[in-house]
Amino acid sequence: MRTEKLYIYKDRTDVSLTTYVLDDSKEMLAGKARPAVLICPGGAYMGCSDREGEPVALRFAAMGYHAFVLRYSTYFQGMEEVFDFSSPIEPREHCRYPMPMREIGKSMLIIREHAREWLVNPEKIAICGFSAGGHNCGMFGVNWHRPVITDYLGCEAKDIRPAAMILGYMLSDYVYMKENTMGDPMAAGLFSASNTAFLGTSDASDELLHQVSPARQVSDKTPPAFIWATAADSLVPAKHSLLMANALADAGIPYEIHIFEGGDHGLALATQATSSASTELDREAKGWIDLADAWLMKRFALDLKEMTDFQRMMLEGSRERR
Repeated sequence: MRTEKLYIYKDRTDVSLTTYVLDDSKEMLAGKARPAVLICPGGAYMGCSDREGEPVALRFAAMGYHAFVLRYSTYFQGMEEVFDFSSPIEPREHCRYPMPMREIGKSMLIIREHAREWLVNPEKIAICGFSAGGHNCGMFGVNWHRPVITDYLGCEAKDIRPAAMILGYMLSDYVYMKENTMGDPMAAGLFSASNTAFLGTSDASDELLHQVSPARQVSDKTPPAFIWATAADSLVPAKHSLLMANALADAGIPYEIHIFEGGDHGLALATQATSSASTELDREAKGWIDLADAWLMKRFALDLKEMTDFQRMMLEGSRERR
């Protein structure tokens, strides 16, 4: 596996793309390109979670996909800083909308630039995000073809088109969020800080909230989506996922959705690989990754021969030795 960290900007180290590129072999694809998954961890636009980065990339790699982890612009440069949601934060220009979704586009261009070297099929790149990372992927999924991204990057839309989205406990509708967090002091404090980080204000206009709500921006250009969440999530309610699924259904976009009964917010893989506490484990919800694998296979199945030339040569050699 080829693992390296590439920096999106020459003068910043907080925004990076880490590669998990599988080695090729005559015993496997023998030079053929593989599909890939670009992963955006969550973190309320305050930081990027380690739990939703490398462990998820390694799981996708084990399933036969090249994987990439994007640490996009967030308020803090690392999750090691302590978040005090009871204290107001000051806006920081570098992490404000629309920069995080533009950085997905930058990453797509980097992957395409190295596609031949890394044996990546640029037409089969899925984006996968969790929580705020799921929102970022959703935003890119509904905006990849629009000037807010293409004009900024100076590219053609076809060069950054995502083939699919995997959205884990995503935030899909800021208007709904504004209307339904007032009764929970912790959620209200978190979203106030998150909104300031992402939008530059804790009191954004309804017009801006509508603009940054993927569920309200779905069109016929939006890629197919696999969506999962938990009914027990009190921080980002499962209704966000349902609203996104409804929008996709209304637009005629293929989707699959799974709402697991148990499990708190931020489960990641919901296994020991991504857990620091028992609340981050869930026997049923951990099945989302296998369901996502089956869903991706419908779109990203490898073009495999019944037998490779190398396998045929080995088989014939074995017969001769008999």
